[in-house]
Amino acid sequence: MRIVNYENKREIERVIERSLDLESVFDIVRPILRDVKENGDSALIEYTKRFDNFDLISENIKISENEIMDAYSNVSDPFLSAIRHAHKNIEKFHREQFKQIKKSWKIETEKGISITEKIAAIESIGAYVPGGIASYPSTVLMTCIPAKIANVERIVVVSPPPISPAVLVACDLCGVNEIYRVGGAQAIAALAYGTESVRRVDKIIGPGNRYVMAAKLLVFGIVTIDMPAGPSEVLIIADSEANPRFIAADILAQAEHDPDAQCILVTDSKEIADEVDNEIKNQIEDLKRREVITQSLENSYLVLTRDMNEAIEFSNLYAPEHLEIMTKNPEEIAEKIKNAGAIFLGNYSPVPAGDYASGGNHVLPTGGTARFSSELGVRDFLRCYSIQKISKVGLSRLRKTIETLAEVETLDAHSNAVKKRF
Repeated sequence: MRIVNYENKREIERVIERSLDLESVFDIVRPILRDVKENGDSALIEYTKRFDNFDLISENIKISENEIMDAYSNVSDPFLSAIRHAHKNIEKFHREQFKQIKKSWKIETEKGISITEKIAAIESIGAYVPGGIASYPSTVLMTCIPAKIANVERIVVVSPPPISPAVLVACDLCGVNEIYRVGGAQAIAALAYGTESVRRVDKIIGPGNRYVMAAKLLVFGIVTIDMPAGPSEVLIIADSEANPRFIAADILAQAEHDPDAQCILVTDSKEIADEVDNEIKNQIEDLKRREVITQSLENSYLVLTRDMNEAIEFSNLYAPEHLEIMTKNPEEIAEKIKNAGAIFLGNYSPVPAGDYASGGNHVLPTGGTARFSSELGVRDFLRCYSIQKISKVGLSRLRKTIETLAEVETLDAHSNAVKKRF
């Protein structure tokens, strides 16, 4: 990890303005989207063979009920216990979230004019679950539980083949309606446009690599998406009383996600920075994904500040996906945080708890988008619409205002639509 002094503003700006260059990725993804749109299943079969080295036929693009039931005999009892425990907490949090969202409300803006806002579930969603080399049943829980609680009628999961039994079991526990063994940009195209085997959806959610992210951005407008999620990241604010072993362990946990993942330690203690650096060197030796972690750490920084105010300022500018606060007074620091996907307070609130089982959602805004985006939740599966009821008396009270504004905008048909009623 490179050490950067907060007073070096040019270097700090480079750290904050991290971004993926998607232009070259767009050029690769566009033809894939077009091919799937025009050729359907045959394109899915071709790209699955090319990118996943997996032989598909139209008949087995969709996972069968028998395959889902068989998956239970191919996972361990400890896994079943763990996934059910995580499911319980995630469901509990999101059910409470749903209760806090008003179902509908009504207001009378003036006599004879009432407007009701209704909230309804999106009818169908597609969740992208990364796979292939690794297995992510936790992502099934995070994307599908809030959709189910929001009363989405049709929940679809796509994932690169081979799909692990653990993912299939998670899908069954979450009440997923359809599962398709396709991944990458071609899976996003199938969800957006539909094929002979895959029915299109209204919204696409879930994390993925840069090709998946680029595909989601390119189909936005045909469907809606949750957020342009990029490589995972953690920022840790630590003072002189923090535990270097815990900090190093949490940095390594984040770094093992992806070679493009980024880890930032912000501290006003040079001693803590040095101790964390040494701990990382010691702890990495025992980890299986050392190569991935090493690449990730090349993108990562130790930021030295003069005090905690500068650390808070940097954090708000960086707007991290995950923010851990390991200080004497984490709650006080958290009160001053404006931009973060999720915040974890104190020595015993590591990001992996949120990744798996505490109950909060792990689909979070990355790349600084926490400045304007939120974690995935029940509200992402809901839409609002208004119902207006205006009496003749109510319309008469608006008549002059409408006619005046219509005249200014030279829309005389708008004005006539009111005049004809009188």
